[in-house]
Amino acid sequence: MRTEHAIAQDIEDRERRIELLVKRLPARMQNAVHWLRRPQARWVRMPAGAFFILGGCLAILPVFGVWMLPLGFLLLSDDVPPLQRLTNKALAWVEAKRPHWMGLPHL
Repeated sequence: MRTEHAIAQDIEDRERRIELLVKRLPARMQNAVHWLRRPQARWVRMPAGAFFILGGCLAILPVFGVWMLPLGFLLLSDDVPPLQRLTNKALAWVEAKRPHWMGLPHL
């Protein structure tokens, strides 16, 4: 069984990694993502996450792009625990293997 400290550390690491990624977005998009991640915005966050995933699958069209997939999964993972575990692992991998994607210096 994991301790409360370990769980709190995982949550803190997740939020730090997400914030690093959000800072890479354009300012208007940052504001929208911060608004969507508020607990009260669940009713908008779930459909928006699904829309971003769908839009990422339609990346061949000019308005959509592959960048929409991870954002959609991050938005949905706030409310779907199995997705949260997967995105936590993915964020940890990105931070370790591709830190420049998060705006961190290369190691």
